[in-house]
Amino acid sequence: MDTVLDAIDRRILRELQKDATIPIAELAQVVGLSQTPCWKRIKRLTDAGIITSRVALLDRSKLDLGLAVFVSVRTNRHDQEWLDAFAGAAASMPEVVEFYRLSGDTDYLLKVLVRDIAAYDAFYKRLIAAVPLSDVSSAFAMEQIKSTTALPV
Repeated sequence: MDTVLDAIDRRILRELQKDATIPIAELAQVVGLSQTPCWKRIKRLTDAGIITSRVALLDRSKLDLGLAVFVSVRTNRHDQEWLDAFAGAAASMPEVVEFYRLSGDTDYLLKVLVRDIAAYDAFYKRLIAAVPLSDVSSAFAMEQIKSTTALPV
């Protein structure tokens, strides 16, 4: 990271992670700046790629997406062509909300949000049809104990 963050930058980032719709005047007051310097810092943080987007966070249970499934994938293929095909397939499936390549016994981990088991089964069939996989294992979340989008800045 080329951008050096001071205490005020970090405070701005913490406040924006809580509420990205906070008016600039209110944010400036909270962090101890006037509006123009506060706005310039936000612009600098955005231009540096530290602030990548501002989004609305949704309640998945109110959108009938109550089932979270962690899908562990193992493959015998580790070439770029296979990875491109798999990553493209996973990226095209809106149920996949997180996708990681891992070290260890599991090659890839997907976090999938669906309505219910039937919806997961339909997703699973699309996933295994997309590319050859050696092993797919699913773990259904029983309870969400902590979930945050806020990074520890």
